[in-house]
Amino acid sequence: MSTASDPKEALAEAVLRAVFAAAPAATVADWNPSDRVAGLDIAEGRVLLALEARPEQAESLESARAAIEAAVARVPGVTAASVILTAERAAAPPQAPQPGPRIGQHPTGGKIELPGVGLVVAVASGKGGVGKSTTTANLALALAGKGLKVGVLDADIYGPSIPTLFGCEGAKPTMAEGRMIPVMAHGVKLISIGFLLPPDTPVIWRGPMVSGAIEQLFRDVDWGTLDVLLIDLPPGTGDAQLTMSQKAPLSGAVIVSTPQDLALIDARRALLMFRKVEVPVFGIVENMSYYECPNCGHREHIFSHGGAQAAARELETPFLGAVPLTLAIREAADAGTPLALKDPEGPHAKAYLAIAEAILYGAE
Repeated sequence: MSTASDPKEALAEAVLRAVFAAAPAATVADWNPSDRVAGLDIAEGRVLLALEARPEQAESLESARAAIEAAVARVPGVTAASVILTAERAAAPPQAPQPGPRIGQHPTGGKIELPGVGLVVAVASGKGGVGKSTTTANLALALAGKGLKVGVLDADIYGPSIPTLFGCEGAKPTMAEGRMIPVMAHGVKLISIGFLLPPDTPVIWRGPMVSGAIEQLFRDVDWGTLDVLLIDLPPGTGDAQLTMSQKAPLSGAVIVSTPQDLALIDARRALLMFRKVEVPVFGIVENMSYYECPNCGHREHIFSHGGAQAAARELETPFLGAVPLTLAIREAADAGTPLALKDPEGPHAKAYLAIAEAILYGAE
């Protein structure tokens, strides 16, 4: 009999007992699930259990994973169960439930389908620090302001910013029929790894785990009907970008850059990568284009001038527009109310709206 006084602790103990009971039938070679518990998270009867495994074991352990998931689902009080495989740690496995799991599994290899979702747009950058996530949030709200049904998938596994930008840190997706229901904020549907991990938890994964986690954020989510789904990609041209371009039904990509040469070099790489994998590029956005003094109106081109527009001409891709460097954008983002929502009639919101309309026009 459980000695736990807290119902959640009692359910956690029951779940672990189910894992231990099912372990003999689910043991494969030297992999025993009862010795591989990496994390356990329970919210309103929804169980998320992480089991450690090496990436190369993922395929051979699929039947064992499914058997454990079925055993957990039969535990009284469990309303939904999800068992995933996560990167193996060198340290000894925990003997008790941890505060939160590490999410991630080996890629499935199948093509991702998103029935009911119209335009799927990847927002990318060649390097970090150019304002890609802020641009994504403001574009989403600009599109929603036009009456469109909009969703944002935060695929920046290492640095998820969407929960902060939309003012919904600490929110948790609900579950229905084993799938996550997105968090709704400011009229936009949101999914982020930031909703699934405890605050300040670092994500330390190799490539296959990143790709697998991104696939989960697609496959295990019920997006319903959307006109536009924006994907906030991590910076660079690595596993996340390849997963998106090869498996997701991308309608196209938008490249965000700042005007200086160093950022544009990486932006070119990102654009050429999408072209190489045959994903259309809707164009380039120049963020932090200039600083305009709020008192006298003088413009200062802190990061050079017109670099993204020149790169767009050189690469024969549309220039979608420029967004200035302004304190108001940063303050609104930090407050969880992006400027496209806070001041929709202001010049900066109108800049985002013009970019959003250019994307829609390019998708026609």
